[in-house]
Formats: sequence, structure tokens, C-alpha cells
Amino acid sequence: MSAARPPLPPFTAESAAAKVRAAEDAWNSRDPERVALAYTPDSVWRNRDEFLTGRAEIVAFLTRKWAKEQEYALRKELWAYTGNRISVRFTYEWRDGAGQWWRSHGNEQWEFAEDGLMSRREASINDLPITEAERGILGPREAG
Repeated sequence: MSAARPPLPPFTAESAAAKVRAAEDAWNSRDPERVALAYTPDSVWRNRDEFLTGRAEIVAFLTRKWAKEQEYALRKELWAYTGNRISVRFTYEWRDGAGQWWRSHGNEQWEFAEDGLMSRREASINDLPITEAERGILGPREAG
């Protein structure tokens, strides 16, 4: 059985914002195993055109993602919350193997189990090529 992952639903403005920040910090670690622990063992994802179920598929997906998306840096922002659901908008920047920089914009819909682990994640994402000079996210957000 997985350990609880506070904050737990139902969410308040403060606890939803804390959940979003914890997710941002974990994704910026670029550690697939660490990120996967925030999801239920049978979590269901839609990420762009990929459909995943379970932590093993999440780890494999994130391993592929961060092999391609070099120097990945992310910012997440709370959009809305209610009960056990949170809506997030995000932007991240990364460089591909050919040296092209990209800015990716998207929205996520999250649903949580009672223990605070995410049971469902739906993500829609668009990519925009940018120059290195246009970069605005230069690494993980500083604690504070």
C-alpha cells in the first residue's frame, strides 16, 4: 500500500497551491521514479496522444521524455480546484538533440484519491520553437 501524500482532498486554495508547487518541484527534478510516487499504482494518464496506466508506464514515459527534452525546466500555475480535483496550466522549456529550443504550453486536469495520490492526469500540450535568447525559464524555481 502507498503512503499518503499530503495535502489531501478536499482541497482549499492553500492546499491546492501547495500540491501544484510540489508537482512542479518533482517534475523539475527530472527523476521519473520520484515523480511516479505521487501517482496511484493504477493511475491513468492521457499525455498528448499517449495513454498510460500505472507507475511502470509513467516511469517509462518520463524516462523517454527527459531523454528527448534536454535542460527541461517547468512552471506550473493553479488554475482551479474543487473537492478532489485540480486544474493547472503550465509552461516548460527544453532543448532537443539538434540544439533547437522549445517552449511547451499546456493544461492538466488532475483527480486525486483520498490518500492524496493522483489517480488521473489529462494533459494537453502545444510546442513552439524559440531561440535561446527567448528563453524565460532558466531552471527550477528557487525555494521561498
